[in-house]
Amino acid sequence: MKKRATFPRTAAVSKTSRRNVRTLADHTKGEDTLRIRGRSAITMHPHSSEESTLVPQPALKGSKALIVGIANEHSIAYGCAKAFHELGADVAVTYLSDKAKPYVEPLAREVNAPLFLPLDFAQAGMLESVFEQITQTWGRLDILVHSAAFAPKEDLQGGLLNCSAEGFAKAMDISCHSFIRMARLAAPLMKGGGTMFTMTYHGANKVISNYNVMGPVKAALECACRYLALELGPKKIRVHAISPGPLKTRASSGLKDFDRLLADAEERAPLGELVDIMDVGFACAYLATPYARRITGGTIYVDGGANIRA
Repeated sequence: MKKRATFPRTAAVSKTSRRNVRTLADHTKGEDTLRIRGRSAITMHPHSSEESTLVPQPALKGSKALIVGIANEHSIAYGCAKAFHELGADVAVTYLSDKAKPYVEPLAREVNAPLFLPLDFAQAGMLESVFEQITQTWGRLDILVHSAAFAPKEDLQGGLLNCSAEGFAKAMDISCHSFIRMARLAAPLMKGGGTMFTMTYHGANKVISNYNVMGPVKAALECACRYLALELGPKKIRVHAISPGPLKTRASSGLKDFDRLLADAEERAPLGELVDIMDVGFACAYLATPYARRITGGTIYVDGGANIRA
């Protein structure tokens, strides 16, 4: 059966074609497409193998999101929390420690977070406790954001050649394997599918001066995303590695000559400017909606196009 076309309201179409654009009351079992004021839906022929998609307005209304990695108002994770909240999601927020709590708590209130929980990946049992709270409060999860990275300062700034085995293992555990652990706990809660995000950087694929041990670690993280996307795809769970351009965050403060890196990124970007946390947040928000339902497994650059330059 041929799919019927839909037309924007401004288009000039024949009376016959207009019959294919119906209101909800006119919708019948055999229609292929449907456009509704205030929201859009795609419904396939009843014998089609493709599932129906209903997009609420706002597009993430009722979604449950866990955001890990907010340290202060400059954090990429905070941009994600704000974007998800703006599009209607309920947002749970974690904080690293009692020292970090006063900086994160006002931000959690801004997004009306019903859950505000401590989480240090280095402490046994804390991650499991977070997911127990989510299970008890929501019983499900739709969106997961992992925006956490760490390497001991002496191992990060001393070059890869001089990185200790302990420092390398610590960086890999906190920056990469923690995402895999989160995915394992989140997947059973994503009963109707979901979206997982983690943050990477262009230094995973190209040599960036002073990025050192984090280059191999982020490369492993991107690779893990691809394998997780393959394993979780049958459950309608999508996985994205998001690669922002350089931003002034707490995590970036440990990089030597970071101001030079910012200036270089701005010069190289075809758009001629740096990105901010809301650029990253809204990109993730889009990817979490049904509009991006068939995008998964890749590395998504949010850097003004800087990554295309040789």
